[in-house]
Amino acid sequence: MPFETFFSHFAAILFGMRKRFFSLVISAAMAAAAFAPAAFANAYDAKPKLVVILVLDQFRGDYLDRFRDDFKTPNGFNLFLKRGAYFPECYYDYANTMTAPGHSTIATGAYTNGHNIAVNDWWDLSRSTTHEFSSVDDSDYPLVGASSGAESGASPRNELASTLGDEVVLGTGGKAKLFGISLKDRAAILTSGHASRGAYWIDHATGHFETSTYYMKTLPAWVEDFNNKGRSEQARREAGASAGDFYGKVGASPAAVSYELDFAKALIDHEGLGKDDVTDVLTISISSTDILGHEVGPDSPRQRAMIDAVDVDLNDFFNFLQTHVDGGLDNVWVSLTGDHGVAPSPSVAAGEGMPAASFSSGALNAELDRELSAKFSPNEPVKFVLGGELPYIQLDARAFERFSVSEADAEGLVAKILPGALDATQSAALRAAPSSRALRPATLRRVYTKVQIGSGDVPNTEEGHLILHSFTTNGGWWVMVSPGMYQMSGFVSSGTTHFSPYSYDRHVPLAFFGSPFVAGTYLQRTAPVDIAATFAALLRVNQPSACVGHILTEAIKPMTVASPAAPRR
Repeated sequence: MPFETFFSHFAAILFGMRKRFFSLVISAAMAAAAFAPAAFANAYDAKPKLVVILVLDQFRGDYLDRFRDDFKTPNGFNLFLKRGAYFPECYYDYANTMTAPGHSTIATGAYTNGHNIAVNDWWDLSRSTTHEFSSVDDSDYPLVGASSGAESGASPRNELASTLGDEVVLGTGGKAKLFGISLKDRAAILTSGHASRGAYWIDHATGHFETSTYYMKTLPAWVEDFNNKGRSEQARREAGASAGDFYGKVGASPAAVSYELDFAKALIDHEGLGKDDVTDVLTISISSTDILGHEVGPDSPRQRAMIDAVDVDLNDFFNFLQTHVDGGLDNVWVSLTGDHGVAPSPSVAAGEGMPAASFSSGALNAELDRELSAKFSPNEPVKFVLGGELPYIQLDARAFERFSVSEADAEGLVAKILPGALDATQSAALRAAPSSRALRPATLRRVYTKVQIGSGDVPNTEEGHLILHSFTTNGGWWVMVSPGMYQMSGFVSSGTTHFSPYSYDRHVPLAFFGSPFVAGTYLQRTAPVDIAATFAALLRVNQPSACVGHILTEAIKPMTVASPAAPRR
């Protein structure tokens, strides 16, 4: 056989062998892919379609078990109690248990020393010397849709950390839709974050939903339509409330819960949440439990009725998601928690023998001013105390600087005289030997200065740990106070508040529902910061920038990840 003919035959044989070899490799690869376990879902493949972060304002951790027998709906609270992962032992790990820091903590997975939101409102003398600013106040971004003449604006400018929603938006190249809803501006804004396409809250007078130019120049047509079609008037009728002050009159009724969730449904429909090729995020904060709770306290039958009504409305909302999100609830992940707990009303606690007390923060501030003026300016009263929200008492640096007093010395002096100043505001009747079932004189258990906390000079105790997490650079010069247990400012016979480091103010529920979670009750200690950490891990996005939470792996199903087929040898 000529060489050329031999070579041609040889080449043809090699080519055929190569073709059959590659055909076998491709077939094997396809077979392996068909039988390999699916890769675990992430934000890029839109599984889930929607993440909902649900917050109930002033929702103490014992409520779900305390009223468990009341919950008759399958997809209200029972969605979490029977079909979800439920963590009843969840506590905030800081001492400033308020609405704005609570929502920031849930969203960012960080505490105040990470996101810098300490209270709802504070003094900022660099911006104004006449009034406090809210945690979301920002005149650079005027309100949009405000119908009662409000002039201030709003944005997340003060939240110095990213949120879970922010990270999902970043992780999907801006494709994910992020929105926040609440009756309160701070709850809608701080929980959703910086990258939100829209945060919506209500005008207090009318109940109409509004936003700010941080998000958009004008309200979308669907929001205008919702505001103009009489839904707020329907809520007024359901609440039996007259015109004016929608927030206070309707907000304290179950009618406001269904009103808010109806707005959430409209947003989901018109913005197309849960229908894209990435995961969308919606934050919802139900404010009514807080508005009513301050008025009546946690032991009132009215608050129990409110919680029972929330159960019914949540059942309706989750049934809506079943039919309006692609794939239904199988493609929805939800977390549930509260932004803080609450103390019993002082009269209720005292009636059970607890050392409860009520005091006037205004009278305390006035007594501080009197004693400081006596020391530094006996012939001319000076206002040294700006006030602000407890647990922080804010000082006017300008007043002290007039007398060449440094911040450390000013705060140290106020901390020293505070216990006596509080005692001086107590009535003679209270200071007399009280009944064991009556209100007691108020006391200050601890006082910390801003300089002290900022330098880490606190006791190496659990409380010291809470105090360090409560540090903020906002508010100028301040001291932080811890009254005695069950003691508060402004409430006596009914109503209550929250702001303390005690467990009743830090205790909230924590629960998850969704395909990654193993249903059951888990009794280990958790914290709301774990929400952002857990969802970020499951969605395969970065944790928020200051996140300190833990991934709750004990409640997560084992993950199976597809591996490439091993090469043949």
